[in-house]
Amino acid sequence: MSDRAVRIAVVGAGPSAFYAAAALVKQEDVAVRVDLFDRLPAPYGLVRYGVAPDHQNIKAVTRAYARTAEDERVRFFGGVDFGAQIDLATLRPHYDMVVFAVGAQSDRALGVPGEDLRGSLSATEFVAWYNGHPDRRDLAPDLDVEGVAVIGVGNVAMDVARILAKSVDELRGTDIADHALEALARSRVERIHVLGRRGPAQAKFTTPEIREFGTLEHADAIVDPADLELDAHSRASIEHDRVSQTNYEILQSYAERGATGKPRQVRFGFLRSPAEIHGRDGRVAGLRVEKNRLVSSADGYLNAEGTGEFEELDVGMVLRSVGYRGVPLPGVPFDERRGRIPNDHGRVLNPETGEPVPGMYVVGWAKRGPSGVIGTNKKDAEETVAWMLRDLRHLRRAGIDDRPGHRIEDALREAGCDAVTFDEWRAIDAAEVAAGEAEGRPRRKFVDVAEMRAAARG
Repeated sequence: MSDRAVRIAVVGAGPSAFYAAAALVKQEDVAVRVDLFDRLPAPYGLVRYGVAPDHQNIKAVTRAYARTAEDERVRFFGGVDFGAQIDLATLRPHYDMVVFAVGAQSDRALGVPGEDLRGSLSATEFVAWYNGHPDRRDLAPDLDVEGVAVIGVGNVAMDVARILAKSVDELRGTDIADHALEALARSRVERIHVLGRRGPAQAKFTTPEIREFGTLEHADAIVDPADLELDAHSRASIEHDRVSQTNYEILQSYAERGATGKPRQVRFGFLRSPAEIHGRDGRVAGLRVEKNRLVSSADGYLNAEGTGEFEELDVGMVLRSVGYRGVPLPGVPFDERRGRIPNDHGRVLNPETGEPVPGMYVVGWAKRGPSGVIGTNKKDAEETVAWMLRDLRHLRRAGIDDRPGHRIEDALREAGCDAVTFDEWRAIDAAEVAAGEAEGRPRRKFVDVAEMRAAARG
């Protein structure tokens, strides 16, 4: 084996990427050099652009990521678009191993008539808009409506419902994007319907997320007691699950409390599936939902089955949050059915042979699908890294040439990449924080890539 450090490229710079980099530099058996590449000038991915702005405590994890990035064995190349500017052919001559940490970048469709109407959006788009993602800064959702339907009962659905329900004063002290704060200040939304196709016992939100709706200043959490009636299978499923029991008890407390006169309401509805989005003049004008019942399959899974009974909701916007899937990358195997990179414990598999592709690995949602919370990615990344270290003894190393003109930096320049370093990201970060301090906010985010680059270079 070569005595030089093992060179590893990580495509992506979100939580799973940083956990992988941390695991690589923490181990002491093998000398490593790790380079992280991200399409945007800012690192941290989901933490920066996915975590809700009113959950600043979760974003504190970036301090640990920064310590990893500051390790002399780790480099950050921001503003480098894999697939558009570089590909595997660009990276392979410079790295022994390539790790994909690209997440699940698209959302699943509802598959109902009217889904393409204006005002029908994915929760992914809406979250990116209020979090200041450069790709979604011009989304301009129409909040001049009184009713909104949020389809799904996972944590992302909870986030968008809560942001819509909060007053602008509750959001003013966060790092929400300026354009979103201004739009939400003009919002006419009064009713937010949160709909789950199965029952309350099967809801995927976490306890802190559902509990928070009981503390909102300007919105009541409303639950119809009839929606909380459990079938025998659901009752049995939560008997020994303390989290599910707690969540159910919180929903019961909302049903007992009812409306208290606050100007907004978040109405939780279970056993409801969207059937059709109504339109008028090309935009959302209502939602038809079908009531469901739960049917147990042979393996014990409770499926939602339509009853043929429908109800109409008066809404002007529909936000879907019914699952996420990855996006294929050029030259990288992809499982279309599962929407992720095929792998065995993080080792990328050749779909034709089922054998591992030498030197290719995957972490995070691109590895296991969209599941878990941010911290889940730590153990996931460590598993992949363990296999990477095992594979080293059998790996054919790259013939890396470090002479000027042959380095990855030179290849990036040839590809037209004006890469942002971690020190330059620090300058962006400092400018955002300074702008926020003047208004009593954690930061004011740049939402334009050109402005970010200007701040990076002073």
